[in-house]
Amino acid sequence: MRVAFLGLGIMGHSMAANLVKAGHEVAVWNRSAGKNVEGARTAATPADAAQGVEAIWMCVSDTKAVESVLFGEGGAEASLTQGMIIADSSTISPSATQKFAQRVKARGVDYVDAPMTGSKIAAATGSLIFMVGGEEAVLERLKPLFDAMGKQIFHMGETGKGQATKLVMNLQIALIYEGFAEALTLATKLGVDVDKLIPLVQASMVRSGVVEYKAPFILKRDFSPNFPLRLMFKDIHLALEAAREKRVRLPGLEAVEEVYDVAAEEGQRDLDYAATLTLLEKWAGVEVKGGA
Repeated sequence: MRVAFLGLGIMGHSMAANLVKAGHEVAVWNRSAGKNVEGARTAATPADAAQGVEAIWMCVSDTKAVESVLFGEGGAEASLTQGMIIADSSTISPSATQKFAQRVKARGVDYVDAPMTGSKIAAATGSLIFMVGGEEAVLERLKPLFDAMGKQIFHMGETGKGQATKLVMNLQIALIYEGFAEALTLATKLGVDVDKLIPLVQASMVRSGVVEYKAPFILKRDFSPNFPLRLMFKDIHLALEAAREKRVRLPGLEAVEEVYDVAAEEGQRDLDYAATLTLLEKWAGVEVKGGA
């Protein structure tokens, strides 16, 4: 397929590269200059990238960025033609997604929200899991692209439901990780060996994929960004905003938001979200260590 890929960040660069490896004709664009994908055409604007393609795939930072990429100066809207498909793997507002979809539908363009779960490793290996909102027939047309970038697709319903599902997923990840970080902090303060604690956690009913993935990085004190704290913080805001729209209280997530707020103020925005552990350590006057 002829594809425009817009956004070459931690996830997007590998996703676009996998499309090229799968034999698709790819044009790429990134807001910051200097990012390219071998085998892809580098475009000057989103409109340039989208010229003559069958599908436009986005992976950018937030709702405002998606709106700008589509409808701002040099945006992809200028190149839209009937029959095109827009797929968005950013994590943004579900209600905004529905508005964007309605706007392009008037041009005969289908819109699919396709946020993913995984990590930069999953993006690099083409093993992402997509949660998707849109029409079944449109998803079928995109299947060759999904297959190049991921290992599984969950069709969650109409447009907007993919984004809603992603917020629900990240809500759980944020709460699970924060519980784990608090447990490690208290364990260290009480003198419990975390090298012995973690296998116990994973052998018990509180075992978690989040713990399994994050524990090795934490014990090595490696907070390089697999998923930057600033993006998880953004997703927490989105989940709370969606909850307010539906008059739902999320007291646990509200408490976690306060931790992220302080962590961001203390310069951790570009570290992995696991770095919230260091804030808990600071407050407790301990440092979680393992690997002895």
